[in-house]
Amino acid sequence: MTVYVRSLETAVPPTVLVQTEARDVFAAQPGLTRLGSRLVSTCFDSAAIDTRHTAVQEMTMAFRSDDPQFFDPSTGLLLNPTTKVRNEFFAREVTKLFIESARAAVNACPDLSLLDITHVITVSCTGFFNPGPDYKIVRALGLDPAVQRYHLGFMGCYAAFPALRAAKSFCEADPQAVVLVVCAELCSLHVRTSNDPDTIMGSALFADGAAAAIITARNDPDAPALMQLDHFETVLTPVGEESMAWNIGDHGFEMVLGNYVPHIIDDHIIGALAPLLARDPSLRGLPYRDIRHWAIHPGGRSILDKVQTRLELTDEQLVPARDTLRDYGNMSSATVLFVLRHILEQPPVEGEERICSMAFGPGLTVETGLFTKLRQAATGKRAVQPEAASSLV
Repeated sequence: MTVYVRSLETAVPPTVLVQTEARDVFAAQPGLTRLGSRLVSTCFDSAAIDTRHTAVQEMTMAFRSDDPQFFDPSTGLLLNPTTKVRNEFFAREVTKLFIESARAAVNACPDLSLLDITHVITVSCTGFFNPGPDYKIVRALGLDPAVQRYHLGFMGCYAAFPALRAAKSFCEADPQAVVLVVCAELCSLHVRTSNDPDTIMGSALFADGAAAAIITARNDPDAPALMQLDHFETVLTPVGEESMAWNIGDHGFEMVLGNYVPHIIDDHIIGALAPLLARDPSLRGLPYRDIRHWAIHPGGRSILDKVQTRLELTDEQLVPARDTLRDYGNMSSATVLFVLRHILEQPPVEGEERICSMAFGPGLTVETGLFTKLRQAATGKRAVQPEAASSLV
Protein backbone atom coordinates (compact mmCIF):
# COMPACT_ATOMS: atom_id res chain seq x y z
CA MET A 1 0.00 0.00 0.00
CA THR A 2 1.28 3.47 -0.91
CA VAL A 3 1.26 6.04 1.90
CA TYR A 4 1.43 9.73 1.08
CA VAL A 5 2.42 13.04 2.59
CA ARG A 6 -0.55 15.21 1.67
CA SER A 7 0.78 18.40 3.26
CA LEU A 8 3.92 19.67 4.97
CA GLU A 9 3.90 23.06 6.68
CA THR A 10 6.38 24.86 8.93
CA ALA A 11 6.29 27.62 11.53
CA VAL A 12 8.80 29.67 13.51
CA PRO A 13 8.47 32.16 16.38
CA PRO A 14 8.83 35.82 15.39
CA THR A 15 11.99 36.86 17.22
CA VAL A 16 15.09 36.57 15.03
CA LEU A 17 18.60 35.96 16.29
CA VAL A 18 21.18 37.48 13.97
CA GLN A 19 24.22 35.23 14.26
CA THR A 20 26.89 37.93 14.36
CA GLU A 21 24.99 39.92 16.98
CA ALA A 22 24.31 36.83 19.08
CA ARG A 23 28.02 36.02 18.90
CA ASP A 24 28.90 39.44 20.28
CA VAL A 25 26.46 39.03 23.17
CA PHE A 26 27.87 35.63 24.13
CA ALA A 27 31.46 36.82 23.72
CA ALA A 28 30.83 39.75 26.09
CA GLN A 29 29.64 37.62 29.03
CA PRO A 30 31.66 37.85 32.25
CA GLY A 31 33.44 34.71 33.38
CA LEU A 32 34.62 33.61 29.96
CA THR A 33 38.23 32.54 29.86
CA ARG A 34 40.48 33.58 27.00
CA LEU A 35 39.98 30.13 25.46
CA GLY A 36 36.22 30.34 26.01
CA SER A 37 36.09 33.69 24.24
CA ARG A 38 38.00 32.28 21.28
CA LEU A 39 35.67 29.28 21.12
CA VAL A 40 32.61 31.53 21.05
CA SER A 41 33.98 33.45 18.07
CA THR A 42 35.08 30.29 16.27
CA CYS A 43 31.84 28.34 16.84
CA PHE A 44 29.50 31.18 15.90
CA ASP A 45 31.50 32.28 12.86
CA SER A 46 32.03 28.79 11.44
CA ALA A 47 28.45 27.57 11.91
CA ALA A 48 27.31 28.69 8.42
CA ILE A 49 24.24 30.30 10.04
CA ASP A 50 22.99 33.82 9.32
CA THR A 51 19.75 33.87 11.32
CA ARG A 52 17.81 31.73 13.77
CA HIS A 53 14.44 32.09 15.49
CA THR A 54 13.68 32.01 19.19
CA ALA A 55 10.50 31.99 21.27
CA VAL A 56 12.35 33.97 23.95
CA GLN A 57 11.31 37.56 23.20
CA GLU A 58 13.72 38.78 25.86
CA MET A 59 16.53 38.07 23.42
CA THR A 60 16.14 41.48 21.84
CA MET A 61 17.19 44.89 23.07
CA ALA A 62 13.75 46.23 22.20
CA PHE A 63 12.03 44.02 24.77
CA ARG A 64 11.75 45.29 28.34
CA SER A 65 10.70 43.36 31.43
CA ASP A 66 10.70 44.21 35.12
CA ASP A 67 11.74 40.64 35.84
CA PRO A 68 13.88 39.24 32.99
CA GLN A 69 14.53 35.51 33.18
CA PHE A 70 16.75 34.66 30.19
CA PHE A 71 18.44 37.89 29.07
CA ASP A 72 18.66 41.35 30.59
CA PRO A 73 18.98 43.85 27.74
CA SER A 74 19.74 46.69 30.15
CA THR A 75 23.00 45.00 31.19
CA GLY A 76 23.59 42.66 28.26
CA LEU A 77 23.82 39.72 30.66
CA LEU A 78 22.62 36.22 29.80
CA LEU A 79 20.75 34.87 32.82
CA ASN A 80 20.61 31.26 34.03
CA PRO A 81 17.07 30.25 35.03
CA THR A 82 16.32 26.88 36.58
CA THR A 83 15.07 23.93 34.58
CA LYS A 84 11.63 24.48 36.14
CA VAL A 85 11.48 28.06 34.82
CA ARG A 86 12.65 26.97 31.39
CA ASN A 87 10.13 24.12 31.24
CA GLU A 88 7.22 26.32 32.29
CA PHE A 89 8.16 28.69 29.47
CA PHE A 90 8.32 25.70 27.11
CA ALA A 91 4.83 24.51 28.02
CA ARG A 92 3.39 27.95 27.38
CA GLU A 93 5.20 28.88 24.17
CA VAL A 94 5.68 25.59 22.34
CA THR A 95 1.93 25.00 22.41
CA LYS A 96 1.52 27.96 20.06
CA LEU A 97 3.90 26.44 17.51
CA PHE A 98 2.33 22.99 17.77
CA ILE A 99 -1.15 24.38 17.15
CA GLU A 100 -0.10 26.85 14.46
CA SER A 101 1.80 24.34 12.34
CA ALA A 102 -0.85 21.64 12.85
CA ARG A 103 -3.61 23.98 11.73
CA ALA A 104 -1.62 24.96 8.64
CA ALA A 105 -1.07 21.31 7.69
CA VAL A 106 -4.78 20.52 8.05
CA ASN A 107 -5.84 23.62 6.11
CA ALA A 108 -3.56 22.59 3.25
CA CYS A 109 -5.79 19.51 2.70
CA PRO A 110 -9.19 21.04 1.88
CA ASP A 111 -10.67 17.66 0.91
CA LEU A 112 -10.12 16.34 4.44
CA SER A 113 -12.20 17.43 7.40
CA LEU A 114 -10.98 17.75 10.97
CA LEU A 115 -13.02 14.69 11.90
CA ASP A 116 -11.16 12.64 9.26
CA ILE A 117 -8.01 12.75 11.39
CA THR A 118 -7.64 9.43 13.20
CA HIS A 119 -4.19 9.77 14.81
CA VAL A 120 -2.05 12.59 16.21
CA ILE A 121 1.70 12.08 16.73
CA THR A 122 3.64 14.87 18.42
CA VAL A 123 7.41 15.12 18.80
CA SER A 124 9.67 17.23 21.03
CA CYS A 125 12.85 16.83 23.05
CA THR A 126 13.13 20.32 24.57
CA GLY A 127 10.52 20.14 27.35
CA PHE A 128 7.73 18.18 29.03
CA PHE A 129 4.16 18.79 30.18
CA ASN A 130 0.97 16.80 30.54
CA PRO A 131 -1.72 17.01 29.27
CA GLY A 132 0.78 17.34 26.44
CA PRO A 133 0.93 18.88 22.98
CA ASP A 134 -1.06 16.01 21.47
CA TYR A 135 -3.95 16.89 23.81
CA LYS A 136 -3.60 20.63 23.15
CA ILE A 137 -3.81 20.11 19.39
CA VAL A 138 -6.96 17.97 19.67
CA ARG A 139 -8.67 20.61 21.82
CA ALA A 140 -7.52 23.66 19.83
CA LEU A 141 -8.38 22.27 16.40
CA GLY A 142 -11.61 20.59 17.47
CA LEU A 143 -10.57 17.08 16.48
CA ASP A 144 -12.57 14.01 17.43
CA PRO A 145 -11.91 13.47 21.18
CA ALA A 146 -11.49 9.75 20.40
CA VAL A 147 -8.53 10.39 18.07
CA GLN A 148 -5.54 8.20 18.92
CA ARG A 149 -2.71 10.29 20.43
CA TYR A 150 1.00 9.52 20.70
CA HIS A 151 3.94 11.62 21.88
CA LEU A 152 7.59 10.87 21.07
CA GLY A 153 9.68 12.68 23.66
CA PHE A 154 13.37 13.29 24.25
CA MET A 155 14.63 11.33 21.25
CA GLY A 156 16.60 14.19 19.70
CA CYS A 157 17.26 15.45 16.20
CA TYR A 158 16.26 12.23 14.39
CA ALA A 159 12.79 11.92 15.95
CA ALA A 160 10.82 13.05 12.88
CA PHE A 161 11.69 9.72 11.25
CA PRO A 162 10.17 7.45 13.94
CA ALA A 163 7.09 9.69 13.80
CA LEU A 164 6.76 9.39 10.01
CA ARG A 165 7.45 5.66 10.18
CA ALA A 166 4.74 5.18 12.81
CA ALA A 167 2.31 7.20 10.70
CA LYS A 168 3.07 5.00 7.70
CA SER A 169 2.43 1.87 9.77
CA PHE A 170 -0.92 3.21 11.01
CA CYS A 171 -1.99 3.93 7.42
CA GLU A 172 -0.89 0.53 6.18
CA ALA A 173 -2.92 -1.10 8.95
CA ASP A 174 -5.98 1.05 8.22
CA PRO A 175 -6.35 2.43 4.66
CA GLN A 176 -8.77 5.10 5.96
CA ALA A 177 -6.37 6.44 8.60
CA VAL A 178 -5.34 10.10 8.46
CA VAL A 179 -2.36 10.91 10.67
CA LEU A 180 -1.28 14.36 11.80
CA VAL A 181 2.45 14.48 12.66
CA VAL A 182 3.80 17.58 14.42
CA CYS A 183 7.39 18.29 15.55
CA ALA A 184 8.05 21.43 17.62
CA GLU A 185 11.22 22.40 19.47
CA LEU A 186 12.34 25.33 21.61
CA CYS A 187 16.07 24.58 21.68
CA SER A 188 16.97 28.21 22.47
CA LEU A 189 15.47 27.80 25.96
CA HIS A 190 18.54 25.83 26.98
CA VAL A 191 21.37 28.07 25.80
CA ARG A 192 23.64 29.53 28.45
CA THR A 193 27.02 31.16 28.80
CA SER A 194 29.82 28.74 29.54
CA ASN A 195 33.44 27.87 28.84
CA ASP A 196 32.42 24.31 28.00
CA PRO A 197 32.95 23.61 24.25
CA ASP A 198 29.76 21.53 23.90
CA THR A 199 27.65 24.25 25.52
CA ILE A 200 29.21 26.93 23.32
CA MET A 201 28.59 24.84 20.21
CA GLY A 202 24.95 24.34 21.19
CA SER A 203 24.52 28.08 21.72
CA ALA A 204 25.91 28.71 18.23
CA LEU A 205 23.70 26.16 16.45
CA PHE A 206 20.32 25.62 18.04
CA ALA A 207 17.05 27.40 17.35
CA ASP A 208 13.27 27.09 17.56
CA GLY A 209 10.75 25.90 14.98
CA ALA A 210 7.94 23.50 14.13
CA ALA A 211 6.74 21.43 11.20
CA ALA A 212 3.56 19.43 10.63
CA ALA A 213 2.42 16.92 8.03
CA ILE A 214 -0.74 15.04 7.07
CA ILE A 215 0.02 11.38 6.28
CA THR A 216 -2.55 9.05 4.71
CA ALA A 217 -3.08 6.32 2.12
CA ARG A 218 -6.08 8.30 0.88
CA ASN A 219 -5.23 10.33 -2.23
CA ASP A 220 -7.54 12.74 -4.03
CA PRO A 221 -6.86 13.28 -7.77
CA ASP A 222 -8.12 16.85 -7.37
CA ALA A 223 -5.66 17.48 -4.50
CA PRO A 224 -2.72 15.15 -5.22
CA ALA A 225 -0.15 14.27 -2.61
CA LEU A 226 3.22 16.00 -2.30
CA MET A 227 5.31 12.92 -1.67
CA GLN A 228 5.08 9.21 -1.02
CA LEU A 229 6.80 7.46 1.88
CA ASP A 230 8.72 4.49 0.52
CA HIS A 231 11.09 3.00 3.12
CA PHE A 232 12.70 3.71 6.51
CA GLU A 233 15.71 2.22 8.30
CA THR A 234 17.48 2.74 11.62
CA VAL A 235 21.18 2.12 12.24
CA LEU A 236 23.23 2.50 15.42
CA THR A 237 26.89 3.23 14.76
CA PRO A 238 29.30 0.92 16.64
CA VAL A 239 30.90 3.93 18.35
CA GLY A 240 29.68 7.34 19.46
CA GLU A 241 27.42 6.67 22.43
CA GLU A 242 29.32 9.23 24.51
CA SER A 243 29.82 11.68 21.65
CA MET A 244 26.22 12.84 21.23
CA ALA A 245 23.80 13.03 24.15
CA TRP A 246 21.01 15.17 25.64
CA ASN A 247 20.80 15.33 29.43
CA ILE A 248 18.72 17.19 32.03
CA GLY A 249 20.59 19.52 34.35
CA ASP A 250 19.54 21.87 37.14
CA HIS A 251 19.68 24.85 34.78
CA GLY A 252 18.23 23.46 31.58
CA PHE A 253 18.96 20.58 29.26
CA GLU A 254 22.61 19.94 28.47
CA MET A 255 23.93 19.04 25.04
CA VAL A 256 26.88 16.75 24.48
CA LEU A 257 28.09 17.24 20.91
CA GLY A 258 31.65 16.03 20.68
CA ASN A 259 33.91 17.27 17.89
CA TYR A 260 34.42 13.62 16.88
CA VAL A 261 30.79 13.30 15.66
CA PRO A 262 31.55 14.39 12.06
CA HIS A 263 34.32 11.79 11.90
CA ILE A 264 31.97 9.05 13.16
CA ILE A 265 29.44 9.99 10.48
CA ASP A 266 32.21 10.06 7.87
CA ASP A 267 33.28 6.53 8.83
CA HIS A 268 29.81 4.98 9.02
CA ILE A 269 27.48 6.89 6.68
CA ILE A 270 27.82 4.45 3.76
CA GLY A 271 27.11 1.48 6.00
CA ALA A 272 24.11 3.30 7.49
CA LEU A 273 22.61 3.92 4.04
CA ALA A 274 23.11 0.37 2.75
CA PRO A 275 20.06 -1.21 4.48
CA LEU A 276 17.79 1.56 3.20
CA LEU A 277 18.88 1.36 -0.43
CA ALA A 278 18.74 -2.44 -0.34
CA ARG A 279 15.00 -2.16 0.30
CA ASP A 280 14.48 -0.76 -3.22
CA PRO A 281 15.65 -2.99 -6.11
CA SER A 282 15.84 -0.01 -8.48
CA LEU A 283 18.53 1.61 -6.31
CA ARG A 284 20.81 -1.37 -5.72
CA GLY A 285 24.24 -0.60 -7.09
CA LEU A 286 23.23 2.96 -7.97
CA PRO A 287 25.93 5.54 -7.12
CA TYR A 288 24.73 7.68 -4.23
CA ARG A 289 25.12 10.89 -6.20
CA ASP A 290 22.63 9.60 -8.83
CA ILE A 291 19.74 9.88 -6.36
CA ARG A 292 18.34 13.25 -7.31
CA HIS A 293 17.41 14.86 -3.96
CA TRP A 294 19.07 14.69 -0.54
CA ALA A 295 17.27 15.87 2.59
CA ILE A 296 20.03 15.76 5.20
CA HIS A 297 19.50 17.00 8.74
CA PRO A 298 21.92 19.94 9.07
CA GLY A 299 23.26 19.10 12.51
CA GLY A 300 26.12 21.47 11.72
CA ARG A 301 28.22 22.64 8.82
CA SER A 302 30.99 20.09 9.41
CA ILE A 303 28.46 17.23 9.38
CA LEU A 304 27.12 18.37 6.01
CA ASP A 305 30.67 18.68 4.69
CA LYS A 306 31.48 15.10 5.72
CA VAL A 307 28.27 13.68 4.21
CA GLN A 308 28.79 15.54 0.95
CA THR A 309 32.39 14.41 0.58
CA ARG A 310 31.82 10.78 1.55
CA LEU A 311 28.78 10.33 -0.73
CA GLU A 312 30.26 12.43 -3.55
CA LEU A 313 27.23 14.70 -3.68
CA THR A 314 27.16 17.93 -5.66
CA ASP A 315 26.87 21.39 -4.17
CA GLU A 316 23.37 21.59 -5.68
CA GLN A 317 22.25 18.47 -3.83
CA LEU A 318 23.29 20.04 -0.52
CA VAL A 319 21.48 23.35 -1.15
CA PRO A 320 18.26 22.42 0.74
CA ALA A 321 20.21 21.41 3.88
CA ARG A 322 22.66 24.32 3.75
CA ASP A 323 19.91 26.88 3.07
CA THR A 324 17.90 25.56 6.02
CA LEU A 325 20.94 25.74 8.30
CA ARG A 326 21.76 29.27 7.12
CA ASP A 327 18.25 30.67 7.59
CA TYR A 328 16.96 28.69 10.59
CA GLY A 329 19.83 26.92 12.36
CA ASN A 330 19.38 23.50 13.95
CA MET A 331 15.80 23.10 15.24
CA SER A 332 16.34 19.50 16.34
CA SER A 333 13.55 17.15 15.20
CA ALA A 334 11.75 19.75 13.05
CA THR A 335 14.79 20.60 10.94
CA VAL A 336 14.78 17.73 8.46
CA LEU A 337 11.12 18.51 7.68
CA PHE A 338 12.18 22.06 6.79
CA VAL A 339 14.75 20.54 4.42
CA LEU A 340 12.09 18.31 2.85
CA ARG A 341 9.81 21.31 2.47
CA HIS A 342 12.62 23.14 0.64
CA ILE A 343 12.91 20.23 -1.82
CA LEU A 344 9.16 20.03 -2.33
CA GLU A 345 9.02 23.74 -3.19
CA GLN A 346 11.42 23.32 -6.11
CA PRO A 347 9.91 23.17 -9.63
CA PRO A 348 9.52 19.64 -11.00
CA VAL A 349 12.22 18.21 -13.24
CA GLU A 350 12.17 15.47 -15.83
CA GLY A 351 12.38 11.91 -14.53
CA GLU A 352 11.66 10.27 -11.20
CA GLU A 353 12.34 12.52 -8.21
CA ARG A 354 13.56 10.21 -5.49
CA ILE A 355 14.58 11.73 -2.15
CA CYS A 356 17.08 10.14 0.23
CA SER A 357 16.84 11.66 3.69
CA MET A 358 18.78 11.18 6.91
CA ALA A 359 19.09 12.55 10.42
CA PHE A 360 21.50 11.93 13.27
CA GLY A 361 20.98 11.88 17.02
CA PRO A 362 22.04 10.52 20.40
CA GLY A 363 23.45 7.07 20.41
CA LEU A 364 24.84 7.72 17.77
CA THR A 365 21.64 6.95 15.84
CA VAL A 366 21.29 7.34 12.07
CA GLU A 367 17.71 7.40 10.79
CA THR A 368 17.17 7.22 7.03
CA GLY A 369 14.18 7.51 4.75
CA LEU A 370 13.51 7.03 1.05
CA PHE A 371 10.73 9.10 -0.51
CA THR A 372 9.37 10.04 -3.94
CA LYS A 373 8.41 13.63 -4.75
CA LEU A 374 5.10 13.74 -6.63
CA ARG A 375 4.39 17.43 -7.11
CA GLN A 376 5.63 20.91 -6.22
CA ALA A 377 4.47 22.42 -2.94
CA ALA A 378 2.99 25.89 -3.03
CA THR A 379 5.77 28.39 -2.44
CA GLY A 380 5.64 31.39 -0.13
CA LYS A 381 4.08 29.49 2.78
CA ARG A 382 7.18 28.09 4.43
CA ALA A 383 7.94 29.08 8.03
CA VAL A 384 4.73 30.90 8.92
CA GLN A 385 5.25 33.50 11.63
CA PRO A 386 2.47 34.68 13.95
CA GLU A 387 3.63 38.28 13.81
CA ALA A 388 6.35 40.45 12.33
CA ALA A 389 9.87 39.39 13.19
CA SER A 390 12.10 41.45 15.44
CA SER A 391 15.88 41.40 15.46
CA LEU A 392 18.15 40.50 18.34
CA VAL A 393 20.10 43.37 19.88
